[in-house]
Amino acid sequence: MLEKIREKVRVATIFEPGSRIRPVWFDWNRRKHTITRVVYTWRERQGEVTLLRFAVTDDTALFELTYNTADQNWTLDAVEAQ
Repeated sequence: MLEKIREKVRVATIFEPGSRIRPVWFDWNRRKHTITRVVYTWRERQGEVTLLRFAVTDDTALFELTYNTADQNWTLDAVEAQ
C-alpha cells in the first residue's frame, strides 16, 4: 500500500545531456537510500510550474520523488514497502 509522505528531501542528481535528470540517492529518515533503478518517469504541470516525477527503488521499497523545476526542490511524495 502506498503511504503518502510529502516531505522535502535532499537528492543527489546527475544532470545528463539533453536536459535529462537522474536521481542517484536521497536522504530520508536519517538514512541514505541509494537508487538502484528508476522504474518510471513522467512530467506534470501545476499552473506555470513543471514537476518531474520519478518512481524509484532502492531494492527494499518503491519511492515517488518529485523535482520542482521552479524552486529546484525535491519532495518524497510516497513510499511503498516491498
